[in-house]
Amino acid sequence: MQYQKRTFASDNYAGICPEAWQAMQSANEVHVPAYGADTYTEKACNMIRELFETDCEVFFTFNGTASNSLSLASMCRSYHSIICHDLAHIETDECGAIEFFSGGTKLLTVGGENGKVDPAQIEHMVHRRNDIHYPKPRVLSLTQATEVGTIYSVEEIRELGALTHGLGLKVHMDGARFANAIAALKCAPKDITWKAGVDVLCFGGTKNGLAVGEAIVFFNTELAREFDYRCKQAGQLASKMRFLAAPWLGMLKTGAWLKNAQTANERAALLESKLREIEAVEIAYPRQVNSVFAKMHQQLVEALFERGWRFYDFIAAGGARLMCSWDTTEEDVLQFAADVAELAPQFGKA
Repeated sequence: MQYQKRTFASDNYAGICPEAWQAMQSANEVHVPAYGADTYTEKACNMIRELFETDCEVFFTFNGTASNSLSLASMCRSYHSIICHDLAHIETDECGAIEFFSGGTKLLTVGGENGKVDPAQIEHMVHRRNDIHYPKPRVLSLTQATEVGTIYSVEEIRELGALTHGLGLKVHMDGARFANAIAALKCAPKDITWKAGVDVLCFGGTKNGLAVGEAIVFFNTELAREFDYRCKQAGQLASKMRFLAAPWLGMLKTGAWLKNAQTANERAALLESKLREIEAVEIAYPRQVNSVFAKMHQQLVEALFERGWRFYDFIAAGGARLMCSWDTTEEDVLQFAADVAELAPQFGKA
């Protein structure tokens, strides 16, 4: 079924942005070595190093599940555990991939307001037991931006990094929407990664305008030892790697990676402001990046679906998640908000 309008279900619904498309087209015009031994991949890795202003190891994978699973597996043994928020994507939406690729590493979930881990609960989870029967905590995984559209501040990341390393753990960051967090914080990428104690970042590209592909960035390069073998074994070594790498060149050279995120964030801010004007709609979480979480009557949700709108209503313990993309327009937002305003009085509050 094809929809005639842009909707708010996911930033994965959006197409490829022009900068990524043109870079991919350029890489299609020549023969180059396979399996990443090409200049496009080399240049993309170097541009990521320049972006983060540090030496680091960079690998490209097809999707976020592979990025998270393989990077976490490289940080753990099967008897280790990974601490994450109970709403984290690796807990709720990876179909056990973390456990599978790590050979059984256990996820230990903690709470915290607005999708962010509570430092006190991290300490409790680490200290609750130290006997051989308990899966030894090894990694803290942070989601930036979180699954409910909030962000960790620079200071929060620094504090968590210091706490985690002080407890002898490593820090992994699921950055599927890392660009949106940078656009919101207006900081340098290094400020919420390696300078704040992050050892490995999964830098999302697909949700920000790429056709496919994420970048795994190892700031702790020791953790990247033989990671190329792990990628190959997991089916993540692309034979035509240039088509994963070249779009990153287009995004980074032109600044589209940040521009796209800023656009998505701005559209979400407009959407939030319009929905707050509607009495029957309640905003569930602080809007900080490109998503708005709203509580609406189920019949209102169904009525919006009948008009062709699409959004998820099962993420983050219910409510509607309205996700804006790099190509979401002001007209899209205003049209959706107008439909909500028209329909809402029939059903009242949720």
